[in-house]
Amino acid sequence: MNKLELMKTANEIRKGIVTAVHSAKAGHPGGSLSAADIFTYLYFEEMNIDPTEPKKADRDRFVLSKGHTAPGLYSTLAQRGYFSKEDLKTLRHTGSYLQGHPDMKHIPGVDMSSGSLGQGISAAVGMAVAGKLDQADYRVYTLLGDGEIQEGQVWEAAMLAAHQKLDNLVVIVDNNNLQIDGAIDEVNSPYPIDKKFEAFNFHVINIDGNDFDQIDAAFKEAKTVKGRPTAIIAKTVKGKGVSFMENAVGWHGKAPNDEEYAVAMADLEKVGEALCQK
Repeated sequence: MNKLELMKTANEIRKGIVTAVHSAKAGHPGGSLSAADIFTYLYFEEMNIDPTEPKKADRDRFVLSKGHTAPGLYSTLAQRGYFSKEDLKTLRHTGSYLQGHPDMKHIPGVDMSSGSLGQGISAAVGMAVAGKLDQADYRVYTLLGDGEIQEGQVWEAAMLAAHQKLDNLVVIVDNNNLQIDGAIDEVNSPYPIDKKFEAFNFHVINIDGNDFDQIDAAFKEAKTVKGRPTAIIAKTVKGKGVSFMENAVGWHGKAPNDEEYAVAMADLEKVGEALCQK
């Protein structure tokens, strides 16, 4: 995909996020929207995957360590063809396979169940170790929240990843600077995030995580790194694309009502129309 196509796809994924959370009357739109461009690049450009064969042995793996942003992952998987986009409207409904957090047993394309913060990166490290032991070519990607990296288990996993020289592992931190209770630097600052990963012997790349040129360059660079894992620190805007959600901590875990949903979808329609004119 070229940059314009990626931007259009990300906008459609954002529509799916807002639609799913509105329909569920619950969920986490802010961090799903901030990471939508990263989800888009991973699933439409970067990863070796096949929606018709979700469990193929040589596929690249993805673990959503910040599992509460499942609406972002689900909307991406639906856009990529793993299941119908209509199913997004069943998010969190009784009997729906689209639960509030990713479930590898019931959702096509989900490689690891996640949601308990700090644990996803450990699973991703285990997958990367397995890949090395099996001499397999697949790569492993995991997306963490910047609030999530306040969890100690994250750094235990990071220590092992570097010790095992896991150059088949890419850790992405969605640095939107907001967690459930406020700004991360006010709650329990993990800054400087890049220096911390460097201290754990990661190759570190800082980018604007809502800029496809920078996203593209970062993932290409990560593939050239040998002998150690890569951490991409992606500075993003929480609630990206929806006017009243951008940089607003209250939209970490709240669903829009009918009026707010209409405004949000109108915002995204305008973005889509502008992209079509390019």
